[in-house]
Amino acid sequence: MPEKQAVVWLPRALPAQDQNAVPARYCAAECLNCSIACLQEQDTKMLERCIRLNLDCAEICKVSSSFVARGSEHTQHLLNECAEICEACAQECEKHAAHGMEHCRFCAEACRNCAEACLHTV
Repeated sequence: MPEKQAVVWLPRALPAQDQNAVPARYCAAECLNCSIACLQEQDTKMLERCIRLNLDCAEICKVSSSFVARGSEHTQHLLNECAEICEACAQECEKHAAHGMEHCRFCAEACRNCAEACLHTV
């Protein structure tokens, strides 16, 4: 049986819309990572709001990046909501990051970057 060849993905230049969607895609991934890491912590009840916001943020970021990529006429409204949810998630994650939860620190940073990008994407 022949050996499998590795598939190599070569990045291409992203159109402007795709470039604007990148922070939201990254934020969605970080929020999902954070929610999974929170569920592995000892006191998950204390992290309930964080987990819920992580999931909300991941969803709005995925949807927003899709709207941006296809140039939807509803993009700006969605980006405003995305920025608001990202900011709420960042604030909650920062509380836990202050107690040594690195996954929350990474998530808060991604959320802040995404919120800023959402407010400056037209």
